[in-house]
Amino acid sequence: MEIKILFDSVALDKGFLTGWGISYLIDNKILFDTGEKSRPLLRNIQNMDVEISDIKAVVISHDHWDHRGGLWGILKENPKMRVYACPNFSRRFKNKVKSSGGQLVEAGKFTPITKNVYTTGEIGGTYAGKYMPEQALVLETHKGVTILTGCAHPGIIKIIENIKQNISDNIYLVLGGFHLMGRHKKTIKPIVDEFKRLNIKKVAPTHCTGKNATKIFRKTYSSDFLEVKVGQIIEI
Repeated sequence: MEIKILFDSVALDKGFLTGWGISYLIDNKILFDTGEKSRPLLRNIQNMDVEISDIKAVVISHDHWDHRGGLWGILKENPKMRVYACPNFSRRFKNKVKSSGGQLVEAGKFTPITKNVYTTGEIGGTYAGKYMPEQALVLETHKGVTILTGCAHPGIIKIIENIKQNISDNIYLVLGGFHLMGRHKKTIKPIVDEFKRLNIKKVAPTHCTGKNATKIFRKTYSSDFLEVKVGQIIEI
């Protein structure tokens, strides 16, 4: 199984466009999040020789602009694809998916998308004092489970524990935003220690993880810390 890094804040070279948000493509068929805008995402898709017509489904982690912004350009190029959302995403988002031709799938619980690929379904978190529904993507391979997170508003440990309860204790990689930006080192260190206690083999923090947390993860995980850049293909 492979993960193509289509959008993030750092790229392999100047041929790729960067920005805020993430977008990762699994085996050229399942797209997880769509970054902040359509134009850079579509440009990077072209540069990585991805056929948009091959993408069967899009999973949007949560209803924020930097994770759904490129969706509308994708649906314009390939309407009728399945779009996985949490039940408590906004009515505006759901209506726009439908009016854009997408097949809306509301995932309230752990749900298979295709063979060895699942969504956690809605996990409750908070943002700016309000309820924030979010889902993560789960990939099952011979190396173990890989978890892809958008921003981890419910808490990265809560997401991991949800997945362990639903599918497996054997977690190979956690990749994506961990929502630790601006947190003090005293808050971050116990979370990193919990990753180790949970026997997570590799980490690839990106997006909203923040510089402090990224440094601590890098130091703790050493050779098992993965850099993530647009244009990369990660084999799992």
